[in-house]
Amino acid sequence: MADSALAHTDRSSTDPARPSPAGPSPARSSRARPSPARRSRRVRRPAVLAAGALAVLGSLSACGGGGADGTGPASAPASSSSVAPVSSAASPPSPSTAASARASTAPAAASTAPSPARPAAGGRCHTSELRASVGRNDPGAGQENFPVVLTNASERTCTVRGYPGAAFLDASGRRLGPDPRREPASGPVTVALAPGRSAWAGLTFSNPEVSGAEAATPTTLVVTPPDERDPLRVPWTGGKVPVAGNASSVRLTVLAPGTGP
Repeated sequence: MADSALAHTDRSSTDPARPSPAGPSPARSSRARPSPARRSRRVRRPAVLAAGALAVLGSLSACGGGGADGTGPASAPASSSSVAPVSSAASPPSPSTAASARASTAPAAASTAPSPARPAAGGRCHTSELRASVGRNDPGAGQENFPVVLTNASERTCTVRGYPGAAFLDASGRRLGPDPRREPASGPVTVALAPGRSAWAGLTFSNPEVSGAEAATPTTLVVTPPDERDPLRVPWTGGKVPVAGNASSVRLTVLAPGTGP
């Protein structure tokens, strides 16, 4: 019996898992009081939360502006400080820009403007396209024979047909004698004049010293191309011409290709 009691006492003192009758077991005591490591974690967590809150407050104060008294410098948000405000209305162009735009479009406008009407190739020669001259005299049998030449001075081919008009003028511009008569012909022909080509008509009259007609010395021969109203003026160097009396007529022949017979 004593041995049994001793054995029971030894198991009670050496077995930590069984509680002794005197008080709570060590395992219960350790659950009731947290370990130092757990207490340390519990203490650190509020500190971490507090530090995070302070960091958030610091960033908000950095973005919000100056101090409460309004004396500190205000920091504008990045979007408003780096991007300039955009106006909905377009600004008017500067004078230099407008001038450049006008200069760049001017040639386009010039290139599309209609060019002045030009006579069709092969049409009638106009006075402005011709140059008049008087060729060398070819006298014979008491007659004076001068070729009156019309030359195409334009850049197109044009035509002449029929008789030119002619009249003598003195130095004051007064007409001398009657208009020349037209010599009968088998029929006028159309003469095509390429640029620089000529046609001629014969101007014929009797020598006044032979015929005894009244004579005068012109300074100008006025030549009017066929079917034109504007004349051409040519200096006259052929001497005296009959202006009145017997055999005072001056005659013209029809135009023919070339510059004379």
